[in-house]
Amino acid sequence: MTIVPVTSADLDAAEVSWFAALCSDDYEFLGVPDGRLRSSWAHCSGIVKHAEAQGFRNILCPSSYQVGQDTLSFVAGCAPITDKINFLAAVRCGEMQPIMLARTIATLDHMLEGRLTVNIISSDFPGEKADSAYRYQRSREVVEILKQAWTRDEINHHGTVYSFAGLTTDPVRPYQTGGPLLYFGGYSPDALELCGQHCDVYLMWPEPKDQIAQRMRDVNAVAERYGRTLDYGLRVHMIVRDTEAEARDYAEHLVSKLDDDLGQLIRERALDSGSLGVSHQAQARALADKFGYVEPHLWTGVGRARSGCGAALVGSADQVLSEIEAYQKMGIRAFIFSGYPHMEECDHFGRLVMPHLATCSLPHAYGRVPAHPPATPLATGDRR
Repeated sequence: MTIVPVTSADLDAAEVSWFAALCSDDYEFLGVPDGRLRSSWAHCSGIVKHAEAQGFRNILCPSSYQVGQDTLSFVAGCAPITDKINFLAAVRCGEMQPIMLARTIATLDHMLEGRLTVNIISSDFPGEKADSAYRYQRSREVVEILKQAWTRDEINHHGTVYSFAGLTTDPVRPYQTGGPLLYFGGYSPDALELCGQHCDVYLMWPEPKDQIAQRMRDVNAVAERYGRTLDYGLRVHMIVRDTEAEARDYAEHLVSKLDDDLGQLIRERALDSGSLGVSHQAQARALADKFGYVEPHLWTGVGRARSGCGAALVGSADQVLSEIEAYQKMGIRAFIFSGYPHMEECDHFGRLVMPHLATCSLPHAYGRVPAHPPATPLATGDRR
């Protein structure tokens, strides 16, 4: 029995995703920059191809103002070099005028033939410090405009941030029926309201399981007010080896050269460093034992030099599989994993864990991806 009702209650598989380190976030030793692992096109596209070869079904492409790849440009570049893996593109709402954002996403969706999902982001822009309520209102209006663009003949929106009337949706019709699935993470009341009303998958960062269960209950309460259910996802790092001892040794190796003052600077440079979610990751570190474990296999050491997702599952293949199965029983249907360095840990996970997991693509599970190119102006529809 899942913690709360979930959209994909009968799904006997999970969407297992990896992470493209677009934002200067790949290390052999946390906090020690390594030129081999810079967020270049060559390195990051290599991570994508590695993940696809290992059978991952999606890959998170994050967004931040740090040296690395622009998210939507990167996804476009990956379209012709992949043919199976989906892309979870992080979109910071408001950075692009919403109608043009709808067109960009529709273009990417056609380029990928339905292999696109969207992670809705509401944090500040570079150089901006906006009120939280305003940021979430801006995101709400962007999402409402996108959904009109993908499901109606005209866009008519009159909000406090944006106003559009009588715009044809011909240029913004996506490949997928109803448009890409919307993934969302956030813990504030405004965040939960937006997700519960409009989004499809609620993403969480690693915390003790009782706290994850409460996050699920909180957002489900909002979704129920709108007559909706959600699916749930977990973003967590991985350190998996043949034995638990080897995995724990590698965790210590990862932080063995970390200067904590530098780690704090790395955390603070992120655009989401002041968010409620980040503060909860810090609380988990504070609750951990002297070795950094807040649960037997949940190690918080990553968060010493990383804003956002700050913990890893650490253990043997059987132990990590047991943890994943426990999360699935709670109702989690999407996992976004990563590890350091990202290619090498992708290989470890692919070899030790992936063969034992039943995986799926959530857009296919939702019936979003048509069997043939759709009758839209960018595919087989009338040219007007």
